[in-house]
Amino acid sequence: MGSERMEMRKRQMSVQQESAAGGTAPAQQGQPGQANPRGSNACCFCWCCCCSCSWNEDRDDRNRKPSYDVKEGTADCEDCPKPSLEEVHSWGQSFDKLMCCPAGRNSFRQFLRTEFSEENMLFWLACDEFSKETNKSAIEEKARVIYEDYISILSPKEVSLDSRVREAINRNMLEPNLHTFDDAQLQIYTLMQRDSYPRYMNSPAYKNLLNTLSEQSPES
Repeated sequence: MGSERMEMRKRQMSVQQESAAGGTAPAQQGQPGQANPRGSNACCFCWCCCCSCSWNEDRDDRNRKPSYDVKEGTADCEDCPKPSLEEVHSWGQSFDKLMCCPAGRNSFRQFLRTEFSEENMLFWLACDEFSKETNKSAIEEKARVIYEDYISILSPKEVSLDSRVREAINRNMLEPNLHTFDDAQLQIYTLMQRDSYPRYMNSPAYKNLLNTLSEQSPES
């Protein structure tokens, strides 16, 4: 009887050890000699988000990638002096004059934010900065960042481009250069000029700015 009890006790202990090794208790994970059912690269479709699978690690890396919209959501998009009444009047003469003025871009960008289309200005600014890059080794990396931020269909800030321009960018991304986004930048510029600019000129934001500067002008 004693030997039978000992044998049964051994079996019970063996079952308990196997159960503990297959469980999720933190004390059992990472100990040498015990199997981890998830491993260091567990499937990203596991039942929880606390696994250390490679997909989650890659996602964290993507979240740390540089972006061209670091000032997104701020009140002042670009550092610039307060616009004069003459400058604000000139914005109504043409879209080109508005876009050539940093204060004009700031005001217009704030208006686009209210229309949930700020990504158009962000993309245009990113392309403008990219076209001035002189370090050849940085061109490929910056092109990839712009693509992932504004061209990829997975991006929440994807800009609206026709299929011809999008396909051209995809080809150019094989060997990016300073002209990779030229067509796309022009298309977004034209979109803002034809679509958003007329509404901005008739918006309370522009009219209030014009009235405020008119009241402050010494000539008034």
